Order: sequence, then structure tokens, then C-alpha cells
Amino acid sequence: MPTATATATLTYAEHGATRGRLPSGYHHIDRRELIGHGPDVFDRAAVALTTWQMHRGAGLAVAASAPVAAEGSVVTLEIGWRRLSVSARCRVVYVVDEPHRRGFAYGTLAGHPERGEEAFVVELRDNAVWCHIRAFSAPASLISRISGPAGRMVQQMVTSRYLAALRTLATHR
Repeated sequence: MPTATATATLTYAEHGATRGRLPSGYHHIDRRELIGHGPDVFDRAAVALTTWQMHRGAGLAVAASAPVAAEGSVVTLEIGWRRLSVSARCRVVYVVDEPHRRGFAYGTLAGHPERGEEAFVVELRDNAVWCHIRAFSAPASLISRISGPAGRMVQQMVTSRYLAALRTLATHR
């Protein structure tokens, strides 16, 4: 990862806001889905999430500055094919590392088509393993602005792919 990316400023002001009430003026995603059951599923889901396997399983190319999501680490995600691909750079703004909750949130860096933050947390509660994805975003590029509802549909589709990939990674040995 280039040093300029590692020190780049986040492109939104509400750093860490996915921990609480999502800020107004943005499009919101707030999805919580059952992944499976049991501590083994939780452990596999936590590893798949924090080592970028979920992103890869959802069909994204991943180039990360660290093999495990850590506060300050930088990731470049790419979706699409050749000239039709979109690249998105983010920095991890916080990590959740509790006995029954694990995950992280990343925020957008310059060049990302959106500006905002997305959090991914897996939780073990009453033997059920849940994944909670929360995000707020607004267009940051011309293509994002003109895509309108189609862009939001793509965000929803990618969120669904994240959840499906995590479910598969956590429940299949």
C-alpha cells in the first residue's frame, strides 16, 4: 500500500458513527441476518470477516495493508471486470474484539466512489451467530451521483453477497 494512502484523510466527518445512530444526509444500510449456530460457526465467521475472506467470497478483489483488519489498516476493494471495474479505498476506523462480538468498520478514502463508513460485526447470542452490517454513504464521484437508485441497488446486492459469503465460509468446513 502506498504511504500516501495510509495517511490519507477520510472523506467524511462522522468517523465511527456506525457504532450508534447513523447520521442524517446519507443513504443507510442496516441489515442483521442469522449466519448459523454455535461457537465454532462464530469463530469461523469472525476469522472470515476479519481476514477479508468475506469480501473475497463476495467477488471482490482485495489488497490490504494487513492480513487482519486492524485500526488504521488500509484496504483497496475492486469489483467488476477490467475497464468496467470500480476501485474503492478504505481505512479501518475501529475494531470490535469482544468475547462474543468481532468485526470492524472502515471509512472511505479519496478516490472511493462513495463517502461514508461501513461496519461489519458478527455476534454470538444465545448460540445463534448473527452478522450485522451498518453503513452510511453518499455519492463522491460523478458516476455515483448519476447512478442514483441503480447505485443503491448495487450496494444492496453487494451487502447480500457479503452475507451469503460469510454464511458459506462460517458453516462449511
